[in-house]
Amino acid sequence: MTVMMDAEALNAFLARDFPQVAGSYRVEQVEETRLVARLVTEEEHLRPGGTVSGPSMFALADLAIYCAILARIGPVALAVTTNASIDFMRKPAAGRDLLAECRLLKLGRVLAVAEVLIFSEGQVEPVARCSMTYSIPPKPRESVGVRYGI
Repeated sequence: MTVMMDAEALNAFLARDFPQVAGSYRVEQVEETRLVARLVTEEEHLRPGGTVSGPSMFALADLAIYCAILARIGPVALAVTTNASIDFMRKPAAGRDLLAECRLLKLGRVLAVAEVLIFSEGQVEPVARCSMTYSIPPKPRESVGVRYGI
């Protein structure tokens, strides 16, 4: 399966259908089984102590996996997370954006499995690792009558 949506198309989709992430989160790079997304860290993403909050890192991972799936299947807004696990491994570097490198491990008709490594920009060691499973909604049927030969 080839890429159906590139970074520009995914960012336009997010701006239109998920305006709450516009500006802070964006897709940087799209390949067939890999995607890179960015969190432009701002004050709203920080927790006391000046580090990026766990919910902000989780949102970055979730967005990266969602977009990696959409890059392959097209703009299916109702694909949803069904399982998630995240390991916070080290404190993100202060004053740096976060980059999520996502790999699709499995893309089936109804389930997708992916993993993400999150890095502080310019750092070699990941700050978090996340794995998620997504449910992909079935394609719409033409009509019930056609399916049952009515």
